[in-house]
Amino acid sequence: MDSQNRALTIINTYRHPSGFNAWTKYWMRFWMRFAGVGFFGRMAARLAALSAPPHKARPYLAHMNPRGYIAPSATIYHSDLRLGKNIFMDERVVIFQREGAGPVTIGERVFIYRDTILETGHGGYLKIGDDSSIHPRCQVNAYVAPIQIGRGVMIAPNCALYSYDHGVLPDKPVRKQPLQSKGAIIIEDEAWIGFGAIVLSGVRIGRGAVVGAGSVVTHDIPDNAIAAGNPARVVKMRADMTGDVKPRM
Repeated sequence: MDSQNRALTIINTYRHPSGFNAWTKYWMRFWMRFAGVGFFGRMAARLAALSAPPHKARPYLAHMNPRGYIAPSATIYHSDLRLGKNIFMDERVVIFQREGAGPVTIGERVFIYRDTILETGHGGYLKIGDDSSIHPRCQVNAYVAPIQIGRGVMIAPNCALYSYDHGVLPDKPVRKQPLQSKGAIIIEDEAWIGFGAIVLSGVRIGRGAVVGAGSVVTHDIPDNAIAAGNPARVVKMRADMTGDVKPRM
């Protein structure tokens, strides 16, 4: 599917099921013309959202303006934020910069849902590929080493990605020890990270891989593998699954 068709699919997917009347559409489109990162752009987004349904129906607004939709309550405290087209940044998202921070680069049509926190610092940077989504209450901290999230990645609510750790040597308190890392976190294209998963430094999660809910990922996950547990281990390969599996009720 090319990017234009994919964008149309996303728009149709997130269209409010009851539809919008002509006045509502005009109101939203009028104000979304002025939406953006700055103060006036945030106010325009607030006015556009008055007629829009909440939460996962609201990404519809992001496709009305190449600058996307940034909720008025989102907090951006970062001097090197690079935003792609048609992004959606929900209520109370925080993008935060610590000393020595690298850039935060967010690709096109990325959805970041409410109460998610993205941080960079101490030489780390964050990159999120096109068409990826990060669901509510996630914590993504790219300190010391980078975090690279590919295209079409889905990260479920309450996940945590940390590309660093604290030293634990006995000669001083943990809070006074230097940060350390085993390397970058790399999540390849079209992976799915389940609810409440934790991904630690030095890990590669392969293309199309699935990480089960509540897993703690401390080692690489191969392409198209399904991994679960603490620590996460491969339990199945997607290629071994049949198409007649019935969902649990």
